[in-house]
Amino acid sequence: MDISIHYAFLPHTDGEAALGFYRDILGFEVQQDVGYQDMRWITVAPAGSPTAIVLHPPVADPGVTDAERAVVLDLMAKGVYTAVTLATDDLDGLFERVQAGGADVVQEPTDQDYGVRDCAFRDPAGNLIRINQRVAA
Repeated sequence: MDISIHYAFLPHTDGEAALGFYRDILGFEVQQDVGYQDMRWITVAPAGSPTAIVLHPPVADPGVTDAERAVVLDLMAKGVYTAVTLATDDLDGLFERVQAGGADVVQEPTDQDYGVRDCAFRDPAGNLIRINQRVAA
């Protein structure tokens, strides 16, 4: 049986700012950009990747109360609501590009005790984006 991850979901609070980060800074391709009323779902992925990220409106469920919505937005702003880890062959080069693009740096490239070299940023909505250096097999 072959199973793969098709989509991962991250909330966004500003579609244009999200595009500025994922498309313009990271270089992801926009696969879909769908709006409904005042909401927007944007699907982005690295070129040729079978896995994509769907940037979605936070707490779009009509059953969520205003108090619950406020908690989610507060957690997003603090960068503790959700995260995704990306991988690259050139961590330092990608770090420089993302930093030059004005992203919020959480951690500069670091060799971790557990055998990974990585860095971290927050996207415009506050989501934590970790980037690992691919390890040669």
